[in-house]
Amino acid sequence: MPRRNPPVVLAAALTASAVALGGCDGGATSSTTTPLVDHGTVRIAESSETPSFDPYSAFGASHARYAYDALVNLAPDGTLVTGLASSWQATATAAAFTLRPGITCSDGTPLTASAAARALSYAGDPAHQLAGARTVLPNVPFTASADDATGTVSVTAAAPFPFLTRTIGLLPIVCPAGLDRPRALDRATQGTGPYVLTRYTPGGPYEFTVREGYSWGPAGATTAVPGLPARIVISVVPQASTVANLLLTGGVDIASVSGPERARLTGRGLATTDVATVIGLTFFNQRPGRALADPALRRALVSALDRQGLANVAAGGTGSPATDFGAVGAVCHADLADANLPAQDAAEALHAAGWTRSAHGPLAKDGRPLRLRLITSSDLGPTLASVAELMAREWTALGAEVELVTESLPALVNAMYRSADFDVVVGSTPGFALPVGFIPFFSGPTPAQGLNFAAVANPEYDALVAQALRETDTTGCDTWNRAAASLFRSADALPIAEGRSSVYGYRTTFTTTFGGQPVPTSIRLHQ
Repeated sequence: MPRRNPPVVLAAALTASAVALGGCDGGATSSTTTPLVDHGTVRIAESSETPSFDPYSAFGASHARYAYDALVNLAPDGTLVTGLASSWQATATAAAFTLRPGITCSDGTPLTASAAARALSYAGDPAHQLAGARTVLPNVPFTASADDATGTVSVTAAAPFPFLTRTIGLLPIVCPAGLDRPRALDRATQGTGPYVLTRYTPGGPYEFTVREGYSWGPAGATTAVPGLPARIVISVVPQASTVANLLLTGGVDIASVSGPERARLTGRGLATTDVATVIGLTFFNQRPGRALADPALRRALVSALDRQGLANVAAGGTGSPATDFGAVGAVCHADLADANLPAQDAAEALHAAGWTRSAHGPLAKDGRPLRLRLITSSDLGPTLASVAELMAREWTALGAEVELVTESLPALVNAMYRSADFDVVVGSTPGFALPVGFIPFFSGPTPAQGLNFAAVANPEYDALVAQALRETDTTGCDTWNRAAASLFRSADALPIAEGRSSVYGYRTTFTTTFGGQPVPTSIRLHQ
C-alpha cells in the first residue's frame, strides 16, 4: 500500500532532513594506529531516534547505508566508484548501469536488473510520496527498464537532468521482498548491504549484524576484512555534553559533535574527521503585496547586515560568512557571496527607493510603514534564534519595525508552506550536495503545488538553470554558479555561515561521506 505523507510533514522533511540523502560527494578519513579487533562491536551515538528504517522515508534515509546499496558510490574525493553496478554511462536524459554478477539480497535471493529497476520505479512513483527518496531522485519524471540477460538497468528522463548517476545512481535499492511488504521496512531491512537490522527498540538502541560473503561495496569493498565490526549498535543520546563524556570514557565508539563541546574533545586521542556545513539559510517572502517583493528593499536590508557578526553568532564565535548555498565539498561549490551580494549604503539605498523616516517613526513608503515578521525555530539549530535576533536589531536600527517570532518546527513549516505569514525566515539549509536540489526552493510553483514557499521569481536564475540542465554532470558547473550568483545579486536568499562539525572515533577508524555519515565498510575497530 502506498504511504502518503501530509504536505506539512513532507515539507519539513525536505527542509530539515535532506542532508541524509543529499549526496556523498566529498568526505574525510579518521586515523589511529593501534592493532585491529576482529568480530567486535562498534557503538554509535546519534542525537535523535529513528521511527522508521525504510530507506525511502525521511527518517530511515540516514541509516540506509548499513543495509542497502546503491548502483554507484562516491569516493571521498567526489569521483564515482562502483557499487551494485560495475560500469555505467549517462547523458543528460538517459543512463545505463550494468550490475555486478553474484549480488544477493539479505534473504538470499539474487538481485536481478529487473529487481533494481522495480525499486527505482517504486521510489520514483509520485503516488507513493516517499519523502526520503524525493531528496535523492531527479526532480523530473523518469522511467526505468531492465535487461536481465545483460544485467543492465536503463533510465530515461522525461526532461534533461545532468546528474542522473549522482541521483538515481545513489538511491538505495530495496529488494523485492521489501517492495512486496513496504510497511514492514519500518522495522526490518530488505537490501543487499553489508549489514542487516537485527534488533529494533523504540527510542533505541538499534542493532545491525554483518553479512558474510558481501563483496560488492564501494569500489569492491567486502566484509571479509580484519577489523570490520560484526555488530553495530546505535544508541540515542540527545545531549551533546553526554555524547562528549561517553566518547572520552569509551562509552561510545563513534559520534558526531558540533558546537562548543568540540573543544573538550580536542587533543584527547580520538580519531577525528571534520565535516563542512552551512549554518542557516534566510529566505525573503516575495509574494505580491509583501514588502520584500521589492528587490531594492531586499538588497538594502541585506546590505545592512553584519555578515561576519551573524556568522560568529551562528557558529559560536568561530564562524565565517557562507560563500555559497551548499557546503564546501558540494558539487559545483564556489566562492560566490562576496562578489555578488549587494554592498551599498543601506540608508541611502532605502531613500533612493522611496523609503523615508520621520524623527521618531519607522521607515515608510507611500504612507505604509516597513513592518517585517521575522520567524525562525530553535528546532532547526540552537543558534538560529540568536542569528534572527541580531538581524532584527540591525533592521530595527535602520528604521524597520520587526516582529521576531521563534516557533516550533511544525508552526514554522505551517507559516512557510501554508499560511505564508512571514516576511523573513531564518531556517536550516537543506544541505544538498548537488545544485539541482535547490531548484524547487528558488523557482517554480508555490505551495501546495511546489516548494517555492518564498515565491522567488528570478528570470535570470530560471534561464541559467534551463541551460545547466542540458549539460552533463559537472561540465555545467560554471552555469550553475552563474545561476546561484544571480540569487545573491537579487537578494533572493542568504546563507549565513560556514560551519564545521566533527565525527569522533574512540578506538575506531572510518571514512565519512559528504554530510558526515560513516561509510559502513570503512569502519575498523581497534584495541
